[in-house]
Amino acid sequence: MTDYATEEVTTILRRNHKLKESDSDDFSIRSQQELSTMLNSTTDLMTTLLACIAGISLVVGGIGIMNIMYVSVTERTREIGLRMSVGARGVDILSQFLIEAILISITGGIIGVIIGCGASWLVKSVAHWPIFIQAWSVFLSFAVCTVTGVFFGWYPAKKAADLDPIEAIRYE
Repeated sequence: MTDYATEEVTTILRRNHKLKESDSDDFSIRSQQELSTMLNSTTDLMTTLLACIAGISLVVGGIGIMNIMYVSVTERTREIGLRMSVGARGVDILSQFLIEAILISITGGIIGVIIGCGASWLVKSVAHWPIFIQAWSVFLSFAVCTVTGVFFGWYPAKKAADLDPIEAIRYE
Protein backbone atom coordinates (compact mmCIF):
# COMPACT_ATOMS: atom_id res chain seq x y z
CA MET A 1 0.00 0.00 0.00
CA THR A 2 2.80 2.44 0.90
CA ASP A 3 4.78 1.50 -2.21
CA TYR A 4 1.74 2.12 -4.40
CA ALA A 5 1.19 5.56 -2.81
CA THR A 6 4.87 6.42 -3.25
CA GLU A 7 4.75 5.47 -6.93
CA GLU A 8 1.60 7.50 -7.46
CA VAL A 9 3.05 10.59 -5.75
CA THR A 10 6.25 10.20 -7.80
CA THR A 11 4.23 10.08 -11.01
CA ILE A 12 2.22 13.19 -10.08
CA LEU A 13 5.34 15.15 -9.02
CA ARG A 14 7.24 14.21 -12.19
CA ARG A 15 4.27 15.39 -14.25
CA ASN A 16 3.98 18.68 -12.27
CA HIS A 17 7.73 19.32 -12.52
CA LYS A 18 7.56 18.57 -16.26
CA LEU A 19 10.34 15.98 -16.09
CA LYS A 20 11.06 13.77 -19.11
CA GLU A 21 11.33 10.01 -18.84
CA SER A 22 15.14 10.22 -19.07
CA ASP A 23 15.44 12.98 -16.39
CA SER A 24 16.21 12.05 -12.81
CA ASP A 25 13.87 13.13 -10.02
CA ASP A 26 14.46 16.62 -8.60
CA PHE A 27 12.59 15.70 -5.43
CA SER A 28 12.67 12.98 -2.80
CA ILE A 29 9.86 11.13 -1.09
CA ARG A 30 10.20 9.71 2.36
CA SER A 31 7.71 7.32 3.83
CA GLN A 32 6.72 7.00 7.46
CA GLN A 33 8.54 3.67 7.51
CA GLU A 34 11.85 5.34 6.52
CA LEU A 35 11.42 8.00 9.18
CA SER A 36 10.61 5.33 11.76
CA THR A 37 13.72 3.36 10.79
CA MET A 38 15.91 6.47 11.10
CA LEU A 39 14.39 7.28 14.49
CA ASN A 40 14.98 3.72 15.70
CA SER A 41 18.62 3.78 14.61
CA THR A 42 19.12 7.13 16.36
CA THR A 43 17.47 5.79 19.51
CA ASP A 44 19.67 2.68 19.43
CA LEU A 45 22.78 4.83 19.05
CA MET A 46 21.77 7.02 22.00
CA THR A 47 21.05 3.92 24.11
CA THR A 48 24.50 2.52 23.32
CA LEU A 49 26.13 5.86 24.09
CA LEU A 50 24.33 6.14 27.44
CA ALA A 51 25.23 2.53 28.30
CA CYS A 52 28.91 3.30 27.61
CA ILE A 53 28.76 6.41 29.79
CA ALA A 54 27.06 4.41 32.56
CA GLY A 55 29.71 1.69 32.31
CA ILE A 56 32.52 4.21 32.54
CA SER A 57 30.80 5.82 35.53
CA LEU A 58 30.52 2.45 37.25
CA VAL A 59 34.21 1.70 36.71
CA VAL A 60 35.23 5.13 38.02
CA GLY A 61 32.92 4.75 41.02
CA GLY A 62 34.27 1.26 41.65
CA ILE A 63 37.84 2.50 41.56
CA GLY A 64 36.83 5.17 44.07
CA ILE A 65 35.36 2.50 46.34
CA MET A 66 38.52 0.41 46.01
CA ASN A 67 40.71 3.38 46.94
CA ILE A 68 38.56 4.21 49.95
CA MET A 69 38.73 0.59 51.08
CA TYR A 70 42.52 0.49 50.61
CA VAL A 71 42.88 3.60 52.77
CA SER A 72 40.54 2.08 55.35
CA VAL A 73 42.55 -1.17 55.47
CA THR A 74 45.85 0.73 55.71
CA GLU A 75 44.63 3.02 58.49
CA ARG A 76 43.13 0.13 60.46
CA THR A 77 45.91 -2.39 60.04
CA ARG A 78 46.68 -2.42 63.77
CA GLU A 79 43.00 -2.86 64.60
CA ILE A 80 42.77 -5.76 62.15
CA GLY A 81 45.85 -7.38 63.70
CA LEU A 82 44.43 -6.92 67.19
CA ARG A 83 41.07 -8.41 66.20
CA MET A 84 42.78 -11.39 64.57
CA SER A 85 45.05 -11.93 67.60
CA VAL A 86 42.00 -12.19 69.90
CA GLY A 87 40.27 -14.73 67.68
CA ALA A 88 38.69 -13.05 64.67
CA ARG A 89 38.94 -15.25 61.60
CA GLY A 90 39.84 -14.05 58.12
CA VAL A 91 36.23 -14.46 57.00
CA ASP A 92 35.12 -12.08 59.79
CA ILE A 93 37.54 -9.40 58.60
CA LEU A 94 36.55 -10.05 54.98
CA SER A 95 32.85 -9.69 55.86
CA GLN A 96 33.46 -6.47 57.77
CA PHE A 97 35.22 -4.78 54.85
CA LEU A 98 32.81 -6.14 52.24
CA ILE A 99 29.88 -4.80 54.25
CA GLU A 100 31.61 -1.42 54.42
CA ALA A 101 32.12 -1.45 50.64
CA ILE A 102 28.46 -2.38 50.08
CA LEU A 103 27.29 0.37 52.44
CA ILE A 104 29.41 2.93 50.60
CA SER A 105 27.94 1.73 47.31
CA ILE A 106 24.34 1.76 48.52
CA THR A 107 24.81 5.22 50.03
CA GLY A 108 26.02 6.41 46.64
CA GLY A 109 23.02 4.66 45.06
CA ILE A 110 20.59 6.41 47.41
CA ILE A 111 22.17 9.77 46.65
CA GLY A 112 21.99 8.98 42.92
CA VAL A 113 18.31 7.99 43.11
CA ILE A 114 17.47 11.14 45.05
CA ILE A 115 19.31 13.34 42.54
CA GLY A 116 17.81 11.43 39.59
CA CYS A 117 14.23 11.62 40.92
CA GLY A 118 14.72 15.27 41.85
CA ALA A 119 16.05 16.12 38.39
CA SER A 120 13.16 14.19 36.79
CA TRP A 121 10.65 16.04 38.91
CA LEU A 122 12.31 19.35 38.02
CA VAL A 123 12.20 18.58 34.28
CA LYS A 124 8.57 17.48 34.63
CA SER A 125 7.67 20.69 36.46
CA VAL A 126 9.63 23.13 34.29
CA ALA A 127 9.43 21.58 30.82
CA HIS A 128 6.09 19.77 31.36
CA TRP A 129 7.47 16.55 29.90
CA PRO A 130 5.69 13.33 30.86
CA ILE A 131 8.10 11.43 33.09
CA PHE A 132 7.44 8.09 34.77
CA ILE A 133 10.01 6.50 37.08
CA GLN A 134 9.69 2.74 37.09
CA ALA A 135 10.29 0.81 40.30
CA TRP A 136 12.35 -1.88 38.54
CA SER A 137 14.89 0.74 37.43
CA VAL A 138 15.38 1.87 41.03
CA PHE A 139 15.79 -1.75 42.21
CA LEU A 140 18.18 -2.44 39.34
CA SER A 141 20.29 0.57 40.30
CA PHE A 142 20.58 -0.69 43.87
CA ALA A 143 21.51 -4.17 42.64
CA VAL A 144 24.20 -2.69 40.39
CA CYS A 145 25.48 -0.56 43.29
CA THR A 146 25.71 -3.62 45.52
CA VAL A 147 27.47 -5.72 42.89
CA THR A 148 29.89 -2.85 42.21
CA GLY A 149 30.65 -2.59 45.94
CA VAL A 150 31.30 -6.32 46.24
CA PHE A 151 33.37 -6.49 43.04
CA PHE A 152 35.62 -3.52 43.79
CA GLY A 153 35.68 -4.04 47.56
CA TRP A 154 36.68 -7.70 47.37
CA TYR A 155 40.42 -7.25 46.80
CA PRO A 156 41.04 -4.76 49.64
CA ALA A 157 38.87 -6.88 51.95
CA LYS A 158 40.77 -10.03 50.97
CA LYS A 159 44.05 -8.21 51.56
CA ALA A 160 42.85 -7.25 55.06
CA ALA A 161 41.70 -10.80 55.79
CA ASP A 162 45.08 -12.25 54.73
CA LEU A 163 47.15 -10.00 57.02
CA ASP A 164 49.49 -11.68 59.47
CA PRO A 165 48.26 -10.64 62.96
CA ILE A 166 51.76 -10.12 64.39
CA GLU A 167 52.93 -8.03 61.42
CA ALA A 168 49.68 -6.06 61.50
CA ILE A 169 50.04 -5.19 65.19
CA ARG A 170 53.64 -4.02 64.56
CA TYR A 171 52.53 -1.85 61.63
CA GLU A 172 53.05 1.90 62.08
